[in-house]
Amino acid sequence: MLVHLNGKPAFIKSSKARAYERDFHLQCRKLDQLLEGDLVVHIKIYYASRRPDLDESVILDCMQGFIYENDRQVKEKHIYHALDKTNPRAEIRVEPLK
Repeated sequence: MLVHLNGKPAFIKSSKARAYERDFHLQCRKLDQLLEGDLVVHIKIYYASRRPDLDESVILDCMQGFIYENDRQVKEKHIYHALDKTNPRAEIRVEPLK
């Protein structure tokens, strides 16, 4: 969401994005040693409806400090979208870029 702070435009996370981030961190264990170097991510997002409200950038942000140090390490992304009304979720695989 775009807002103005001190007269300058800035983006803030929506309440849904903040809730997703909280839930993500409750479910994702932090790696003992964060992944280093350039990475590739594969994310398949299963939405509850055809009106998706989760953007993969939120997922990439959530993995900072848990899987890798910074999402700028992600040099290649494979993002897939599907529908699962009974079990919405994100399946994520992160690996070194070859």
